[in-house]
Amino acid sequence: MGDATVRTGERLEDGVPHPVTGTTGKGLLRRLRTPRRPRLWFEILLIALSYWTYSLVRNAVPEQRTAALRNADWIWRVEQQLGIAVEESVNHAVNSVTWLVVGMNYYYATLHFVVTLGVLVWLFRSHPGRYAATRLVLFATTGVALAGYYLYPLAPPRLMNGGHFVDTVMVHETWGSMASGDLKNMSNQYAAMPSMHIGWSVWCGLTIFALASVPWVRVLGLVYPVLTLVVIVATANHFWLDAVGGVLCLAFGYAVAAAWYGRLPYALPRLVPAAARRKAWSPGRA
Repeated sequence: MGDATVRTGERLEDGVPHPVTGTTGKGLLRRLRTPRRPRLWFEILLIALSYWTYSLVRNAVPEQRTAALRNADWIWRVEQQLGIAVEESVNHAVNSVTWLVVGMNYYYATLHFVVTLGVLVWLFRSHPGRYAATRLVLFATTGVALAGYYLYPLAPPRLMNGGHFVDTVMVHETWGSMASGDLKNMSNQYAAMPSMHIGWSVWCGLTIFALASVPWVRVLGLVYPVLTLVVIVATANHFWLDAVGGVLCLAFGYAVAAAWYGRLPYALPRLVPAAARRKAWSPGRA
């Protein structure tokens, strides 16, 4: 009898008209927050468009040279007061070893993109259920970094007034920075805070450490952002505190993803649920 009452209630409830907009909106939101199998063509287009937009906006930030140099002097003074202003010593020590500094120049120029794209491809192929959420972390991190470039122009150590830092790309005539040599007019030289070399490398490192099954690969995941930190400092492209800014941006990215999906990306199922796969590939669905 209790069951009959419940069924009657359900029938009555079904007969009550519901606002179409509210129901549709909730359904759409639920679908957007449900992990789906990523589509290769869409991901390639999205990543290419996003990076183009990021580069366009970053380079459109006015090069506020006076403010950027003033901020660099302030950062340097703060680090000296904290006893962590060792960038100049590291820069000079590495610069004295030609093969090492040349390798770091190329590391700075290439691995930032190669490793990040490699991790995205790995996620796409091996962890489709976690791909969208982990990609959201990267996108949110990069997006909030753009605000930093606008609000806090900062010159890298190699461009400081009265500084004794060595621009390793210029001295060794290597291709290692979009803001040095012949490429300096293609990139905003005063967008050093926060460091996305650190933001992206820590994202890569945490993702590899959390999801890789081979122990030595997990160790490499942790080593990669540490090496990146040494490289950005040794080549005089960033201060230590730029790296802190990059990590804070990454923390924001994880917070956005956790709020949207209800948990951290690595806690989501590795594979896309069967129902979501059927919906994603059923005829008539975009």
